[in-house]
Amino acid sequence: MRAEGFVTRGTTNPNRLRRVDHWIADRYGDLLRDAADPLVVDLGYGATPVTAVELRARLARRVRPDARVTGLEIDPARVAAAQPAADPPWLEFRRGGFELAGLRPVVVRAFNVLRQYPEAEVAAAWGLIVSRLAPGGVLVEGTCDEPGRLAAWIALDAAGPRTLTLAARLANLDTPATLAERLPKALIHRNVPGEPVHALIRALDDGWRDAAPFAVFGPRQRWMRAVRAVRDAGWPVRDGPRRWRLGELTIGWESVAAG
Repeated sequence: MRAEGFVTRGTTNPNRLRRVDHWIADRYGDLLRDAADPLVVDLGYGATPVTAVELRARLARRVRPDARVTGLEIDPARVAAAQPAADPPWLEFRRGGFELAGLRPVVVRAFNVLRQYPEAEVAAAWGLIVSRLAPGGVLVEGTCDEPGRLAAWIALDAAGPRTLTLAARLANLDTPATLAERLPKALIHRNVPGEPVHALIRALDDGWRDAAPFAVFGPRQRWMRAVRAVRDAGWPVRDGPRRWRLGELTIGWESVAAG
């Protein structure tokens, strides 16, 4: 089977994907618990296997101890370099791309991969990945900065994109507008006036500014006030204060899809 895609830069860091890992465990933990084969694919794990190692550990701890993770990379040298970290059958590394090397995972996490592709190729990549998922499976595709302090991701299933999540380490957040730099490829070029995602970022930034008096109670309280303002303005916020406290905001995709 031919690996679909091309070799990307592959830069990564320990704990870079901790935000999305914890979100996956929370949002799709029941999906994995109910699966006959709780297989998760870390697609495009990069030059080192650290993010796949961390994902396996987090899922084993928080979801189920027999959760399996397979890291896929197109570059054979990266696959070979990752083998010392393998712990089969719980953690494996193979060569593969958007075709998922013939696997049928319940969850695919693809981070900082499609950001390096032309925007016109994103929908086809989404479609190929989703077509290879196990029934009821989900793709979580997104982008983050190098330390993992700013991130955004889209959750998709067989019906298409479902949600957009924005996430930040609040202690380092100057303004939510900086999250625009980490929007997934499908949205980053849409962050212009007249596009829904631009309006969302603006609403969150306005809420953050208006909540400035609450900064005395810490950035968490300020963020929660800002998210509540977004919700009260009519945006379809899909989570609640338990997730807001972590610096997250999840929105229904229908409200940010490109016009």
